[in-house]
Amino acid sequence: MGRGKKFGSASATIDRSKPYAPSDAVGAVKQAAFAKFDESVDIAVHLGVDPRHADQIVRGTVVLPHGTGKSVRVLVIAQGDKAREAEEAGADFVGPEYVDKIKGGWLDCDVVVATPDMMGQAGQLGRILGPRGLMPNPKSGTVTMDVAAAVKEIKAGKIEYRVDKTGNLHAPIGKVSFTAEQLTENLGMFMDSVVRARPAAAKGTYIKQVSVSSTMGPGVDVETAAYR
Repeated sequence: MGRGKKFGSASATIDRSKPYAPSDAVGAVKQAAFAKFDESVDIAVHLGVDPRHADQIVRGTVVLPHGTGKSVRVLVIAQGDKAREAEEAGADFVGPEYVDKIKGGWLDCDVVVATPDMMGQAGQLGRILGPRGLMPNPKSGTVTMDVAAAVKEIKAGKIEYRVDKTGNLHAPIGKVSFTAEQLTENLGMFMDSVVRARPAAAKGTYIKQVSVSSTMGPGVDVETAAYR
């Protein structure tokens, strides 16, 4: 198949004998990208934690210096002055009426922010928003009275990450059209955040493997020595 041949050709450009320095890794990803659209560049990190234990859950947020390259649609569930602040900050959708809209099947947003006083209503959406990773949460900064700052950070490239049950993290760090320098800086900022989020209960090697890839392209292993 055509895609198989293209993927094979892309894979042949990657040296599998050793991991790459971060800047070389993103350069290899850019070189190997072959899709006709502007692919996302994603990072995958395998951690030495056991997510079955609550004290080894790794989660956090980070504002990537160059954003993700994706236009993020932000819904803010707020009213009164806070609703006006959210609109002025650039929120795409604002208002308490979206609680009922979501119950009716509306989900045309990427991030949901709510003020604490609205969580009584927003809390009713847990079964809908929770499985999609959209439920507002104080730990991720999406339950806050400072809705303007939250919206601006999200629009600027703030992303949230959380370890999955297999001990892996996945996150977007840009687009193939970004320069290698931009991708390297985004990668570095993301990894710095992950290192800072290391649980005290984690034993042994924390960062076991890091790889980057484009949406359609092969993965490229990244040196982990700098993150240990």
